Amino acid sequence: MSKMKAIKTFRDLLSFLTIIPLGKTEDFVMTSSEYIFLFPLIGALIGLFAGVYFQVCSFLVSYLLGFVNWIFHIPVEFLLRLAPAAMTLAFLLILTGLQHFDGLVDLGNAIGFSKVEDRRAVTHAWIVTYKGAFLAIFVEFLAFLGLFFLNADFAFKAIIASEVSAKLAMVTIAWVGKPAHKGLGALFIEKAKKKRNVAAYFISALIVFPLLGFMGLVVILVSFLFGVFMERVGKSVLGGVSGDMIGATNESARALTLVLLASAVVL
Repeated sequence: MSKMKAIKTFRDLLSFLTIIPLGKTEDFVMTSSEYIFLFPLIGALIGLFAGVYFQVCSFLVSYLLGFVNWIFHIPVEFLLRLAPAAMTLAFLLILTGLQHFDGLVDLGNAIGFSKVEDRRAVTHAWIVTYKGAFLAIFVEFLAFLGLFFLNADFAFKAIIASEVSAKLAMVTIAWVGKPAHKGLGALFIEKAKKKRNVAAYFISALIVFPLLGFMGLVVILVSFLFGVFMERVGKSVLGGVSGDMIGATNESARALTLVLLASAVVL
């Protein structure tokens, strides 16, 4: 790959997975699907941004709470966990443009309909049912809990690992799944069948193992298994994998990984 093509590929992938304005080209979606095996690498960069944001928030909030506590007593330790966790989760949702969050809502909307056709139809409707809202809020609340219980020293590594895990789960569901219908998801599923996409797992290992050691390998395994699980969910609910399912997998895998790593620290 030439230097110019590598820069374009990186720019298109980052433009597809975030709202960062990088002057994306018209074929950025096609480029993103072609190089889906690089998703974990972009996830690591997103995690790096979020990890730094978490650390900065923790630093600033600690000084602010210390000043306020000097005036009158407040639960400093609780708020010092609460504020950075909430702010970092909001940062991640905004940075990714809520596009994956929307997949969670659409998946929740589809649950409960008796016919597959009706489930698919509601995922394309501009509505939010109580089921869609509940599923999205529940998953993001789990992610918040994971961030809340991470200590400041470990949080930086855990956040990066969780974003790598989320993107690897996206690669996995696209790799093992069959499209529910024609659309954006079908394009990624088609490209994910290429043998070179196994590189996503090696890239993920090269990132998370130095960060977490053996726990990093556990994260990769859990991410793979969860991607397979979400493919089964997609097949059951929508008759296959769609773009919404891939997005929902990203949000759910992040939450699962954060809870897993927070549990490992607490226990």
